[in-house]
Amino acid sequence: MGSRTSTLLRNEEIEEIQAESGFSPKQIVRLYSRFTSLDTGDNGTLSREDLLRIPELAINPLGDRIIHAFFMDSSDNTINFKQFMKTLALFRPIKLTTADAEGSLINSRENKLRFAFRMYDLDNDGRISKDELLVVLQMMVGSNITEEQLGSIADRTIAEADSDNDGQIGFEDFQMALMKTDAEQMMSIRFLN
Repeated sequence: MGSRTSTLLRNEEIEEIQAESGFSPKQIVRLYSRFTSLDTGDNGTLSREDLLRIPELAINPLGDRIIHAFFMDSSDNTINFKQFMKTLALFRPIKLTTADAEGSLINSRENKLRFAFRMYDLDNDGRISKDELLVVLQMMVGSNITEEQLGSIADRTIAEADSDNDGQIGFEDFQMALMKTDAEQMMSIRFLN
């Protein structure tokens, strides 16, 4: 498979993906190998079912939401390698440079928070309602707490984060609520070289 991987990924493509994602050429080739191993149809694209074959996503309570985020910009419910890499790049650790500070990189704090926000915004309307928050909380905790406790957590979360008192959390509210957290670290994965 290693020779198939390197022959199908041209140097120009590697350089383009590196410029867009910040991954090293070695990381790109390694992730391309993983991509092709997941590509059950051998057609250069992945479906939701292909991503569910990743054990860490299959057992993650938010796995379905994470997989959904890979397909946010897909019109046909498949993603190609560049789309795959664009989403994975969000999880690269941030190296503090001028570009990162300005939020221009794909893995900037703002982009990481937008990704996290989309996990909760189930109907993609730019707002997180109490019902959406309840659904995601239920995914995360399962049957470990009562519905009453979940409702209380959702009410308190919205009350604390909702700056314009409309009963929902917008992205700006979400950003402010997470201002003092280390979202960059919590949303980072170390990729092997």
